Amino acid sequence: MAFEFEFKKGFLLAGKYELVSRLGAGAEGEVFLTRELETGIDRAAKFFYPNKNLRNEAAKRHAQKLYKIRNCPEIIQYHTHERFSYRNEMITCLISEYVEGELLSNYLRRQKGQKLHYFQALHLMYAIVCGLQVIHALGEYHGDIHDGNIFVSQHGLGYQVKLIDVIDWRDSRTANIKKDVCDLIRIFYDSIGGQKYYSKMPQQVKNICCGLRKDLTQKKFRNAGILKTYLENIDW
Repeated sequence: MAFEFEFKKGFLLAGKYELVSRLGAGAEGEVFLTRELETGIDRAAKFFYPNKNLRNEAAKRHAQKLYKIRNCPEIIQYHTHERFSYRNEMITCLISEYVEGELLSNYLRRQKGQKLHYFQALHLMYAIVCGLQVIHALGEYHGDIHDGNIFVSQHGLGYQVKLIDVIDWRDSRTANIKKDVCDLIRIFYDSIGGQKYYSKMPQQVKNICCGLRKDLTQKKFRNAGILKTYLENIDW
């Protein structure tokens, strides 16, 4: 039977945080908007399902990973954790920065034709790749790059992004770094209209997408740093 948190609005966590609303759920747990009672500051609280957090290992790895990549401004910042009893189970909650903004999936749906001009899409991809480059340089990866895990806001010619829901798959870092790059290029491909418009794109765009062939992509762009340098030196 699947575990589910049924917290009511106003639930107090550790006597310090008041739950405001549920933000979403993933494979490992559920995320709630909370308010720090002492300061009134909003935080995000991720509650781990006990069956996904045996011996508290998943939560510890998650916190340690967020701390390791803390100098990446495009990643949410971890603050602390709490442990408490709920339904005769010990639950771990990680408290992090609360990100306001619009999910990339919603942003793209609002655009004319639900797509971007390829120059806009390049600016967007560049903003994301700058964050991934910092993570990959540390030998780490995000692990779950898709348009539902990216908050985006547009400022002039560029974008500001926040990457949420970092995953630790407990397997090859090298393979997952390459997967991050493939997933980012897929976002770029989808943001310019996908298969319907791809044939009309300039060759420079096709040289980035590599026809979505993972073998070609992973050979050409082994990590986000290589992709970032490539984008900065495209000859138009």
